[in-house]
Amino acid sequence: MSNSRFHGLPVAPLLLAVGLLLFPAARLQAQTVTAGPDSARVATSSKAVADSLRRTERLFGLRMTRPTKAAVLAMVLPGAGQVYNHKYWKLPLVYGALGLTVYGEVFYYGRYLEFKKGYEIRQRRVLLKDPTLLDTGPNSGQYTNTTEGDATQQRVFYAYRNRRDVFFAYIGLAYGLQIVDALVDGHLHDFDISEDLSLNCRPHLMLPGVGLPPTAGMALTFTLHPPKPAGARR
Repeated sequence: MSNSRFHGLPVAPLLLAVGLLLFPAARLQAQTVTAGPDSARVATSSKAVADSLRRTERLFGLRMTRPTKAAVLAMVLPGAGQVYNHKYWKLPLVYGALGLTVYGEVFYYGRYLEFKKGYEIRQRRVLLKDPTLLDTGPNSGQYTNTTEGDATQQRVFYAYRNRRDVFFAYIGLAYGLQIVDALVDGHLHDFDISEDLSLNCRPHLMLPGVGLPPTAGMALTFTLHPPKPAGARR
């Protein structure tokens, strides 16, 4: 009897490497909330900037934003977006994920071609009833040229075909994730995440409208980046 021996590659390290690509740190932006006498006013330290003013980078003669340039570089050459964002520590993850998926695809595609050829020979042997047609592949030929061996070889052939398709999808996933990672890091590159915080509490007089009496309340002003005093060292 023939035993089914299917040799596969570990998938868990691949998934771990791809999953570690995205490490966007949490960023918080202040807002202004005014909803009645007990509202809290939160001061922002930056103003909205038009998209056209953000197009400060150039690539291939075109003006574009920093995130767009990072994404385009990652599409042209995997890892280039991470280098542009100065995230050099992510390069081993990018090329580790892509290298493992490409290696897996090459491995399974080679086995698929060998087992496909052996499967076709076995099919012709059965149809033509020619015992001289033998599967002599280095791996596929290990299964006996009998009805039971043919069935086992067919199952392994289908398994290699499925793994070939799966690793092709893994290549697309790893390639797409490194583009998304470069795009996200491009957006977060200019964010100021200083830990300087201030909270100011003071009385506040609310004016609801014409003909309505004023209402006393409390205003809380939360400032992310309080101005430094004049002459302070930067």
